[in-house]
This record gives sequence, structure tokens and C-alpha cells, in this order.
Amino acid sequence: MSGRIPEDFIDAVLARTDIADVIGARVPLRRSGRELAGRCPFHEEKTPSFTVSPQKQFYHCFGCGAHGTVIGFLMALDRLDFREAIAELAQRAGMTLPEESPQAHESGTSLAALYEVLAAASAFYRKQLRHHPAAAGAVEYLKNRGLDGKTAARFHLGFAPDGWDGLGRALGERYGVDLLRQAGLLTGDDGGRGHDRFRGRVMFPIEDRRGRVIGFGGRIIGQGEPKYLNSPETPVFHKGRELYGLPNVLRQARNPQQLLVVEGYMDVVMLAQHGIDHAVAVLGTALTAEHLRAAFRVTPRLVLCFDGDNAGRRAAERAVDNALPELADGRELRLLFLPEGEDPDSLVRRIGKDAFLELAGQAVPVSRHLIDRLLREVDLTSTEGRAKLAALAKPLLDKLPAGTYRDLLGDEISRHVGRALPAPVAKAARARPTPRSGSHPSLVRRAVLLLAHYPHLAAQLGDLSGLAAVRRPGMDFLNRLLEAIAGLPQPRLDRLLEHWRGTPDGEALARVLTGSELVPQEAALAAQELEQIVARLLPQATRGRLGELLHGAAPSQLDAQQRAEVLALLKHRGGAPT
Repeated sequence: MSGRIPEDFIDAVLARTDIADVIGARVPLRRSGRELAGRCPFHEEKTPSFTVSPQKQFYHCFGCGAHGTVIGFLMALDRLDFREAIAELAQRAGMTLPEESPQAHESGTSLAALYEVLAAASAFYRKQLRHHPAAAGAVEYLKNRGLDGKTAARFHLGFAPDGWDGLGRALGERYGVDLLRQAGLLTGDDGGRGHDRFRGRVMFPIEDRRGRVIGFGGRIIGQGEPKYLNSPETPVFHKGRELYGLPNVLRQARNPQQLLVVEGYMDVVMLAQHGIDHAVAVLGTALTAEHLRAAFRVTPRLVLCFDGDNAGRRAAERAVDNALPELADGRELRLLFLPEGEDPDSLVRRIGKDAFLELAGQAVPVSRHLIDRLLREVDLTSTEGRAKLAALAKPLLDKLPAGTYRDLLGDEISRHVGRALPAPVAKAARARPTPRSGSHPSLVRRAVLLLAHYPHLAAQLGDLSGLAAVRRPGMDFLNRLLEAIAGLPQPRLDRLLEHWRGTPDGEALARVLTGSELVPQEAALAAQELEQIVARLLPQATRGRLGELLHGAAPSQLDAQQRAEVLALLKHRGGAPT
């Protein structure tokens, strides 16, 4: 859904946006019937399989399966979050977001001002590393860590002098104390002026996907605590969401094959110096679901890197538990445990790029890790042990999204159990919120597909309330779809998808849309087919309701209202069998 952005504002943005214009500015398109075609920007291909429908405001690639609205396109191609994509489209349409963020809105501070002052602070720290008299200690520290000047410049490393108001004096007159404090650069009071948060530290600017400075990490030079100090939470910086080094990855490859997720700033920087440019780091916190979602927006394959000691293995277990809900079909997660006492920084310096990459290639798939973890806790030679394995597996499988991955993992665990998993586990592993598909799509699935592509046709089908009584797989989903369409001021595929963004129903609809069934290009033909489907489904509702009324009861036992309903149903009963 839209988060804090009002639904009517999103509808207005979509109404003023033509998906063909936005995508056409990035992908060469040519006319192909009523649609536009070109080479997919999300994977390498020689024969164009990427289509854009101006009528439906929807794109789809028949090669890799990428699909969605113009908002989804910007999020996928430019690595924007939902709000950033809406902001870009609003700017194109000459519109302004109604609010920016709760913190910035309350303080009256614009995000643009925060980005500007943070960029100025980064420039200040870089200048100090080059020219400040006390910077020799910082330079010596970086050299002792094996870092060269070219890599330091590439990651915009800097130096915060060991004074109380160096940054405040340099930027305070231009930006003001309040803005510096809101950006997390000043702390304390000191008569209202505050003092520099970062002092006597090597500075690592933290950038978002678009390369904008959003915060800093500072490593103390010499002894002292804390060893690493991060910016506090601000309207633009949330350490539980950001990945350090991501802009470097995207500068090297628009579509990286994988990301190596490590722990520290120096791990990322040193790996890059050795030619390994697909590493990112969490910011002094445990790996969160938001970290994982940000990483999976960039690539479907993640390798999580952990120390080989007990603390590293405990961190791995927490990360795996957080990762399970994000492991949708097509995503791959592996675990890399380093030799005890090593981190990526020290290890790559000792063994070099090729050996490190060879070691990373041996990372364990998370499915293998999970099964090994379960097997260590049970005795498969006993009935009790096998039953315990099934019981331990259930909460893990319940965390996984419905899909082939969960089915296959459940099947593999079943082989160890020696029989099928208990019914509740098997049911959870195969649950689907969508109509079932097969070589011949069901009437319900076909109705869902046609209504999704032509939602305005729902209003032409008359009273469909009777469909609620149809007992077929997927009917609950179809009825929710009809309710959603009825709630849209201007029914259209892109608005329907955005209305359901981030929900199980939205994911279910996306799976139907990316199936192989053909859809009529003419709305009139789709309307005829929908009318035929409804004509076949409604008699089933009649028969079902008659069965409910007459089951186990003689007509004489019905009250007057029930008898009247039975007579009305019998009078109007009919329709072709399915």
C-alpha cells in the first residue's frame, strides 16, 4: 500500500503519467500492435521480449518475468523505494508530495536541506583528511590497515579533527545550528550551540542508493570507546535499512549477479581495493528484514558473511530467522563462514582476490543450513526423533512465503522424516491465496485474469453479489478483487496493483498476471468471455444455496422466508454446466 502518501495523491500521479513516456526515455521501444516492445533492461537478451501496454499502463517481460506498473519500473530500474518513485513521477507531473516525513514535517525542515548539509559535512571531512595538521595519525592508521589513497578517495573517506566545534564553526554560519543538529552532526547543548558529534575519527560517509550522503560512521583513531560511532536516526538515515557500499556496487554493475553482505566498513572498502566490488555492510546492527529487502531489490542472490566463531554462528542463526519471510521463489540466500579469527578485511589481504572468491563460492545454501540445524537436534533412528523433526520444521516452513521453494524444502524434510509431513505442515507448505492453475485454467482464474487487465468491465456485469455463494477454489480471491475494483475511482490495472502493493493479494495477482494465458486485446472480446464465465458460475451459486436450504430438511420444515427463497431460486435456476 501507499504508506503515508494518500491514495488519492497516488491515483492523481498515475492519472498524469504515461508509462510509455517514462520507460521509453530509458528503453528504446517500437510499436508492436497495440503495445510497445523492446529489449528488457533487467536481463541480457538478443530478441526483444519486453512489452509495454499504454492502454493498461503495465509492463511485462516474457523472458525474465519482470512486470509491474510505472512505479514498480522506477523502483526496480533506479533502485528507488516507493516514496522516491512517487516523488520522481510527481515532479515529472508538476506535483508536490503532500508531506515528506514525520520528523521533517514536524520540524519544518525539508529533506533537500538535510541532504545538502550532509554533503557539505562530507566535503569538510575529506578536506580535513588532506590538509588538517592532525590528519597524519588518520593517514597512518589507514596505511597500516593496508588502504591506499585511491580507494580512500573512491569511498570519500575523511577525518574529523579532535576538537569540539570544528564542523560547527565551518558550517554553522551557513546552515545554522538547528539544521546541523537535525542532521545528526551536532550533539549536546553547550549554551544552545552543541558540539561536534564526531571527533578524532576516520570518517566513512554512508550513502543511499542514489549516492546521496545520509549519515556517517566514524572509527576512532587509537584507543577509546565506542570504537565505531554511527550517526543517530534522522529523517534521512535509518541504520536498520541502509547498506554501506551499495552505491559502489551499482556504479560497477547495474544488475550485479550477487551481493556479499559483510559486517564492517573496512570489510567493504578492502574487498573493493582487491577488485571485489559486490560487497555491502550492515551498519553496526544485526541483519534486519529491511536490510534483506533492500538487498533483494538489487539482486536475487545474497551471500551472508559471518565470522567462524560462536558469536558469528549465533549472528547467522538470527539472520536466517529474519531472512525466511523474504525467501520468495527466485531468491537465493547462502551463508559463508570464515576461518576463526578472520574477517573479510584481514582474509582478503592474506589470501588475495581469487582465493577469497573461491571460498565465497563454497557458501552453504540456507536450505542446507536449516536442514543440518534441524538434524543436529533430533535422532532419526527413533520414531520420536522423526516426529520431533516434523514439529521443529513446522514453524520454519510457516515463516517462508508460499511458493515452490517452500514446497521443495518441505518435501526434503519429509524425506528425512520418512513419511509425509503432518497435515498442518503440508497444508502450510502448499497454501496458495490464488486460484489454482493448470494446463486448462479454471473459470475463476480466467475471470481474475480478465478483470485484472480490464477492471472497468466489472461495472458492466451487473449484480455479481450471487458469486459469493459459489464454492470453487479461488472464489474468495475473485470476490476480493471485485471489491477492490469497486473501490477504485477510475479502475485501471496499474491502480489496482498499486492499491494492493505489498499485500498477499497483490502478490497473488502478480502471479496470475505473469502466467502464460493469452488475454484478448479487445475489451469487447474480454467482456464477452467474462459474461460467459459469470453465466456458468452463477447457476452454481443457485444450486449451492438450494443445497444449503434443503439439506436435511423437508420443505414443510422451512419457514416462510426460506420457502420463498427456494421458490425464487428454482424459478431462476439454469445455466450451462462447467
